[in-house]
Amino acid sequence: MSTDSTPGLHRFWRLSPSQASEALGCGLDGLTEADAERRLQRYGHNADSPSHVVGPLRAVLRRLLEPLSLILLVAGIISMVTGDEIGGAIIVLILTLSIGLDTVQEGHAVKAAEELRRSVALKAEVKRDGAYREIDVDAVVPGDLLRVRAGDIVPADALIIESKAFTAGEAALTGEPYPVTKQASLPSDENDTSNALFRGSVAQTGEAVAIVVNTGPNTMFGAAASALAETQGRTPFERDLHEFGLVIARLTLALVVIVLAVRVVFGRPVLDSLLFSVALAVGLTPELLPMITTVTLSRGALRMAKRKVIVKRLAAIHDLGAMSVLCTDKTGTLTSAEITLARSVAPDGSDASRPGELGAIAATLGGDRGSLDTALMAGAAQAAAGWSLGGQQAFDFSRRLGSVLAMRGADQILIVKGAPEAVIVLCTQQRRGETIEPMDETAHAAVREHVRVLASEGLRTVAIASKPWSGAPREIETDDEQELIFEGLCAFADPPKPTAAAAIAQLARAGIALKILSGDDPVVVKRLAGLVGLKADRVLSGSDIAELSDDALAVQVRSADAFGRLAPDQKSRIVKALQASGEVVGFLGDGINDAPALKAADIGLSVDGATGVAQSAADIILLASDLDVVADGVEEGRRTFANILKYVRMGASSNVGNMLSMAAASMVLPFLPMLPTQILLNNLLYDLSELGIPFDRVSPQATARPQRWDMKRLMRFAAIMGPLSSVFDFLTFGALLYLFHATPDEFRTAWFLESMATQILVIFIIRTNARPWSNRADPMLTASSLVALVVALGLPFTPAGAWFGFVVPPVIVLATIAALVVAYLVCAEGLKSLAVRSGRRTQRGGAPHNAGP
Repeated sequence: MSTDSTPGLHRFWRLSPSQASEALGCGLDGLTEADAERRLQRYGHNADSPSHVVGPLRAVLRRLLEPLSLILLVAGIISMVTGDEIGGAIIVLILTLSIGLDTVQEGHAVKAAEELRRSVALKAEVKRDGAYREIDVDAVVPGDLLRVRAGDIVPADALIIESKAFTAGEAALTGEPYPVTKQASLPSDENDTSNALFRGSVAQTGEAVAIVVNTGPNTMFGAAASALAETQGRTPFERDLHEFGLVIARLTLALVVIVLAVRVVFGRPVLDSLLFSVALAVGLTPELLPMITTVTLSRGALRMAKRKVIVKRLAAIHDLGAMSVLCTDKTGTLTSAEITLARSVAPDGSDASRPGELGAIAATLGGDRGSLDTALMAGAAQAAAGWSLGGQQAFDFSRRLGSVLAMRGADQILIVKGAPEAVIVLCTQQRRGETIEPMDETAHAAVREHVRVLASEGLRTVAIASKPWSGAPREIETDDEQELIFEGLCAFADPPKPTAAAAIAQLARAGIALKILSGDDPVVVKRLAGLVGLKADRVLSGSDIAELSDDALAVQVRSADAFGRLAPDQKSRIVKALQASGEVVGFLGDGINDAPALKAADIGLSVDGATGVAQSAADIILLASDLDVVADGVEEGRRTFANILKYVRMGASSNVGNMLSMAAASMVLPFLPMLPTQILLNNLLYDLSELGIPFDRVSPQATARPQRWDMKRLMRFAAIMGPLSSVFDFLTFGALLYLFHATPDEFRTAWFLESMATQILVIFIIRTNARPWSNRADPMLTASSLVALVVALGLPFTPAGAWFGFVVPPVIVLATIAALVVAYLVCAEGLKSLAVRSGRRTQRGGAPHNAGP
């Protein structure tokens, strides 16, 4: 039977062990091998459903069916069929290489299932046929009696039957950095999970025996991991490229049909008209765009790798540059995920070293080596020097305290450490400086107020008390822990990383808002937000979000920057609400509970050392888990997009203008303004001139704000720069026809020269919003452009020119062409600022979506 038909026990922690065993149809003394085998057949293996994997063939077909790819494929095939085998083969080869590189790069993501397996235990200890034995984790079934010890990774969701000083780290599941006490008890409320173990958590201290209730996809871990099996929609870059492809397809089809129809109506030869129309279509098609895009993104991925950023999906580089909101988990990204001793507090609330020193002695001599004890020992490293253990009473989770008898020479002192509410009631005195004074109920209330204030600052507290020891060393008994002297409080925090505040400010300057989405307590989240410079007047909690509709949530997320106590699905709801508001959303997380949000985000970012689930769901992996690395990646993403935009702009200006001029001329001239082979040669040389674009420099202004495709601005650019090119084409036509009375071959040759010169030289003008001489092109782009220009201008003067129907024009014609080219370049520089002017639609902070290169 499939796991789909055997759902797990929902909110199982509300059951007692006997109720759970009854629901599972088993006892509390373990299973027999035969019973376990039957259950394995019923519930399935303790593993997640396989991720949705797209095979290589389907991945290639998906890319090939994009409008732009289809246009290129058809253009290439028609070119080969109509006699231009070389040109057609080049187009098909470029398309093949682009799709192949893109498919191979994204193929690394298909290993998601293997990554999942690395983040959970490989072996589990269960009781079978009356004895404990180790089995493979995927053979664990509901009803198994599971034994977990310190250091083990919990293999399944389970209900505790008995425990001894057991704590579990659930940071990967909940974002809570502190170890959680686990024991067999009925929950105090429906959200109390202190009696439950969750798959993927790590046993920190002690030992526990529990009955397995849910396995595989039915576990909390499996629910988060199931997000990986969902088919991911198009990314912003893919959506924008798809839209651009449709625009080009419509324009190409319309031009071909109109030109062919008009020429046939006017009695022009049908075959010549068809070949000319096909050549125009090829000339309009940006056949280098897939290659420019793939090479530019690949170079960006290599540069990002040097900046400690690994790209799993090429299109994510552009999406990172377009990101306007970054949502991040708290633990391990904004904080170091290492608990530290933040304060050592005297009974009167002032700072004092003694509580921290006594706590460090107790942790060193008789601690459980959990995160709090580790923080105490690190906070007062030399305090325990020379002290030895005379006796102890281990930490009792029911009493919530423990004690040690510390000895150094003739000095003997009993140190009690535990939860403030448990320790304070045992104290009859308190220390004030070097003196000891009585501790009445008023003093008890004052300490409780100190604890409350520290908690409001996001600090977790442990109380320290002592008592002089006068007898012989022995093991501590409960009666010894009476009439204690209250020494003070130790306050702990998961501090922000030193680089967090500066990185958040850097992201803000780049037009990116940051929001904290955490599973931790809202009080802790609010404190952290203040420490890193975020406005957090209010923190929305998971319970608040549960009461909001999607529309209401979309309104609330605009004004709230911090969220706490979130379930995994609530994180993804927030991401989707931001997307519904038009934001491009990135999510940075490292835990199992982050997988749904990582999958839902436009850009999923995880870190090296994160859980396998998080890394599998992410598009980009940061080798250093600091936000300044994200800022570096954003800059690279914007640099990459700026170079892609240069190619699109160039195609939308002189190239489109020349093809439109050619189409218009073909309708009125008694001869073809340019032969089909000349058009294809023009297109090939122009494409060769732009091979250096992926290597070009990008101005700082282009990386200052989020960058996105903006079809209205692209159309605006084409509507200004394209007609400008056509105006000078028509001036060229007029001069050749009425001034020089050129023959058809002279006309075609002269216009070919003018067309090539204007198309190639204008690259240096429209590649930047600044003056060309103040923002110079990269030598690679300069070389590719000038080489193509030299070949184009020199070809008519060589024997090879005759092959294409060229003749040597008169000197006066060449001089006129040169003057027209210079005039065109001056006008292009003058109109450029109008063509690239930002529209009214702006990003956060008033920055344009697309600031230009």
